[in-house]
Amino acid sequence: MTTIQGPAIFLAQFLGDNPPFNDLESICKWAKSLGFEGVQIPTWATSYFDLQKAAESKTYADEIKGMVESHGLKITELSTHLQGQLVAVNPAYDQLFDGFAPEAYRNNPKARTEWAVQQLTYAAQASRNLGLNASASFSGALLWHTVYPWPQRPAGLVEAGFTELAKRWTPILDIYDEHGVDLCYEIHPGEDLHDGISYEMFLEKVNNHPRACLLYDPSHFVLQCLDYLAYIDHYHERIKMFHVKDAEFNPTGKQGVYGGYQSWIDRAGRFRSLGDGQVDFKAIFSKLAAYDFKGWAVMEWECAIKHPEDGAREGAVFIKDHIIRVTEKAFDDFASTGVNETLNKQILGLS
Repeated sequence: MTTIQGPAIFLAQFLGDNPPFNDLESICKWAKSLGFEGVQIPTWATSYFDLQKAAESKTYADEIKGMVESHGLKITELSTHLQGQLVAVNPAYDQLFDGFAPEAYRNNPKARTEWAVQQLTYAAQASRNLGLNASASFSGALLWHTVYPWPQRPAGLVEAGFTELAKRWTPILDIYDEHGVDLCYEIHPGEDLHDGISYEMFLEKVNNHPRACLLYDPSHFVLQCLDYLAYIDHYHERIKMFHVKDAEFNPTGKQGVYGGYQSWIDRAGRFRSLGDGQVDFKAIFSKLAAYDFKGWAVMEWECAIKHPEDGAREGAVFIKDHIIRVTEKAFDDFASTGVNETLNKQILGLS
């Protein structure tokens, strides 16, 4: 049995123009001061981390790794959420997602997708150079605008959508396999992979690719009213990453899952800082420990109310208090009589 590693922090929501959030070294010092032991790096933040250079230069990767470790931290994983989103974009969302790519690739969906695929390739190579075995991403979405269809979806539409999604991702997954890295899809509303069923449809299309793995984030399942504990039972063999993020769902007589076009603070379902929502993290950490999850517990801060720095400070303690040091013996070992085949046969009435 393995003890979950952590606490760690996903840096995406903390990057900024002012110290200590304006460069990787400063933000590492800050994270360590709060009690974090690892950092998950968003690879689209080019002023903090040069993804292409980390892919092409082992020396640069070693320098980044050494700098992070000099502050008592480890790099847990690289994230390509924004680039992964751009691997598959329905034209209805082109303008909204153009901002995820450099300006040179905007208003050019084909070039934007090619850029995104190259970014995913760099992330596989960089992960190898950094000694990492997992990386996070989004699947993108061709079908999301039909998730609750009216008029009804034409026959064969879902099949065609997942066939195309698999066509785009299979070569990428093969690259990750070459580099010994699991590509972990964050199952998330807005993505074609948004629950267990949609993940299974994708998995079938990529021939159960060994690198098509999962980033487990229970907050997205609270907002979908999905059983996030049973989800672990179904998919624990594929769960290679863990975002520790809280959420709450408080439906009213006026509003439910869809949120009524309201801002985050006014939605029935909203993300909260750790401990302020409804997620049963004691049960989650217990299940993951029981299934021998070997990854990091990475705090992702998203909250409709609390300041991010307060959420981070409280989150480090929250995760540390929930990590279970797995026992090496059974509680009743004191009463063990050892292995005695003769005795066992007598108890079974076989002698």
